[in-house]
This record gives sequence, structure tokens and C-alpha cells, in this order.
Amino acid sequence: MDATLIRRIAEDRAARRGVALVTALDDAATTALVATDGGDMGAALPAPVRDAALDAIRQDQATNVEAEGRRWFVNVFAPRPRLIVIGAVHIAQALAPMAAAVGYDMVVVDPRGAFLTPDRFPGVTARIAWPEDVLPEIGLDPASALLALTHDPKLDDPALTLALDAPLFYIGALGSTRTHAKRVARLEEAGFDAGRITRIHAPIGLAIGARTAPEIALSILSEVVAVRRLGSAEALRRRGSGRFADGEGPPTPVPPRMSKTPTPT
Repeated sequence: MDATLIRRIAEDRAARRGVALVTALDDAATTALVATDGGDMGAALPAPVRDAALDAIRQDQATNVEAEGRRWFVNVFAPRPRLIVIGAVHIAQALAPMAAAVGYDMVVVDPRGAFLTPDRFPGVTARIAWPEDVLPEIGLDPASALLALTHDPKLDDPALTLALDAPLFYIGALGSTRTHAKRVARLEEAGFDAGRITRIHAPIGLAIGARTAPEIALSILSEVVAVRRLGSAEALRRRGSGRFADGEGPPTPVPPRMSKTPTPT
């Protein structure tokens, strides 16, 4: 393989950018690198092959493609999928081991150091900071999903504002249908149109009748996986019915609302 392609793959992986190395099976010297950001390198590819390579990156799965009488092998170098969770709440605690079990990294962002502790979140990357201060540094890339779980607009809204301008594969927010309607109004007032706001999955999670924090975490992770693997979870959702009685939020405890003064650590 060309050394330039090898260096490029290493650089893209370090920057959490997914790429695919495409090789013609009848001529191993015919290779190309397909990148999600459009920075392709190498041989020109038929459009169906490039489209298949981009889909393979999204699926994080190698594949064979046949086009224009030739067969191609697509090898994927994708970053590990990641959950960026806003709020060190009980649902996030339950979600952490489930995410690890299915191969997702997890970052929890919360300025409240009293909640975001190693005892409550072992093995999880913790960022004790306001979302708007730390999310640009974390990076909102196409292999990441953002979950706003605090029920507090002071934390959730700034995160969602940044998320809607980023190429995340999933954006979700906790709360009832009524809570989300108020959220939509705030986002519209901030200048977001309806088309962009519909990227937010809310109420978050699949409608599995979840009640406890672990059950809600399961419904959320299931929806995230469905969107990543299938491109959409619409066939699995029952919009309008919600997961909770009378459309209300979860009965599990959530840390209290706050002024913009983080708890000392």
C-alpha cells in the first residue's frame, strides 16, 4: 500500500474521522481512500463503489462491491462509536456499563462535580464543565451521539444548540412531549428552523414501557444503535405514545436544577 495512504489513515483515525480503503480485487495496485469529509485520495472510483464505501463507514463494516464489471473490497477504518452524555444523572449511570458492553465509549459532561465522580461513573471519561465550554474540545463528530439527560435547559439547551450544527449521527433529549414542545420553542427563538430541530429524538428512546433508570437507559441505547445501524429508528418508535404514563418524564430521581455556578469539587 502507498505510504501516503497509510499516513492518511493514521491521521484520520487519530482525528476520529472515518475512512475506507477501497481495493480492486483484479488489481491490488488500484486503491483509493474514501473519506466522510470528502477528502478522497487515490484512484477514481465508480460512483456506486464510493457510495458503498461511505455506507460501509457508517456501518463500520467491511464489504465487497461489484460495479461496472469489477469487484472491489472495502476495508473500513472507523473511530469507535461514542456517547456524549449531558448530565451525571441516574440514567447515565445505568447507561455506562451497557454502552461499554456494546462497544461504545462514553463521555459524561456536567459542571456538578459532586455528581460526576469516579465512584458513580467508574471507567467513564468525565468532564466537569459546562457543555458550551467543553463540547467544542471534545469534538462532535459523525461517530458520536449526544444525549441530553438533565431536564435542565441551562445544561441541555447549550449542548443541543451545538449538536444541531454538528454532523453527529444521533441527537436525543430526555423529557415528555410537553417538555420537548417548550424546548422546540426555545430553539426556534434561538434561530433554528423546524427541519434542523427534528434531528432531535424526543422523547428519547424506544417505546418499550421503560420505568426504571436501567430500563430507560436500555431504551435509549437501543434507539442509538438502531439509528447507527439502520439509519433510522422510526419503524421501532411509537410517536406520541411515549414511554411514561400520561406523557410525563421518568420517575427516577434527577439532580436538582441549578444556577450557573458549578458545585465545588
